[in-house]
Amino acid sequence: MPADRIRRMTFASIYPLYVQKVERKDRDAADVDRVVSWLTGYDDAGLELAVADEVDLETFFARAPAMNPHASLITGVICGVRVEEIDDPLMQQIRWMDKLVDEVAKGKKMSSILRGGTGAAA
Repeated sequence: MPADRIRRMTFASIYPLYVQKVERKDRDAADVDRVVSWLTGYDDAGLELAVADEVDLETFFARAPAMNPHASLITGVICGVRVEEIDDPLMQQIRWMDKLVDEVAKGKKMSSILRGGTGAAA
């Protein structure tokens, strides 16, 4: 999928897919909210507004209240690409979010997913 197409995708279009993915593995939407909040600094109201306003991913990340300074600790492969090797900052942020949701779905402990942090700034 070309990067431009991914940038234009709305957060509202991928959020329910994230929730469905983790719910199939007996986790819930609160876990998705927690990891996305940890990464971006959005609180629950901010996430709800991003969904309601159907902002695209580029806008979602541009408006992020505070990207987590520990996000660079997110490593591994998503969609066949090592996230730590992605040059485009926006694409890396998007793939970091994908990776965090994947880790939730795989049942990893939240302390490990949040790279030893305590959670979102919500």
